[in-house]
Formats: sequence, C-alpha cells, structure tokens
Amino acid sequence: MVDVLKSEELRDLIASNGLVVVDFWAQWCGPCRMLTGVLEDVEKAMEGVQFVKVNVDSAPDIATEYGIQTLPTIIVFKGGTEAEVKAGFMSANSLKTLINGCK
Repeated sequence: MVDVLKSEELRDLIASNGLVVVDFWAQWCGPCRMLTGVLEDVEKAMEGVQFVKVNVDSAPDIATEYGIQTLPTIIVFKGGTEAEVKAGFMSANSLKTLINGCK
C-alpha cells in the first residue's frame, strides 16, 4: 500500500493505474484503524488493483481537493476517473464487492 502526501503524486498514481483504491484516513479515527487491516487483506487477495492511503492530517490539501468530510472514506478510481465513493467502515466482502463493481 502506498502512502501519499502530495496531490500531484496521487493524481499521477490515479492516471497511471487502471484501478486505484484510495483510503482517506486519520490516526485518531477508530474505524479508520479497523479498516486498515481489512484493506491489507483485500490488497493481498486482489491482483491488478493499486491501493493508496492518504492521511488527512498529513495531507489536508488532498482531502479538501477530493471533498472528504467523513472518515474513513474510500474512493475507487477506474481509468483515472472516480468510479465509486464509500464512507465509513466496511467488511472485506463489502470492499471486494465495491471494487469488483468498478472493474
């Protein structure tokens, strides 16, 4: 999983990969910490999907740019375009379903 701190870096990752899952999170957020383990498991199970984490406290400009108001928030990008947004904790099965729906 890639940690991103700069907006340009995130835009480059989104543009250069087919399917990108971006996790907007914060260290103080309990559901965010719970989702980290789920994301790690799903990342291992899904090939061809780039997983990215954005800590909103370390990169508030990115959070503002993508309109993040709730944590955690997952945005799935396909071909450089936002395909799906989901806020809140979700199970591994729910996350896989979300991602597979964007393929």
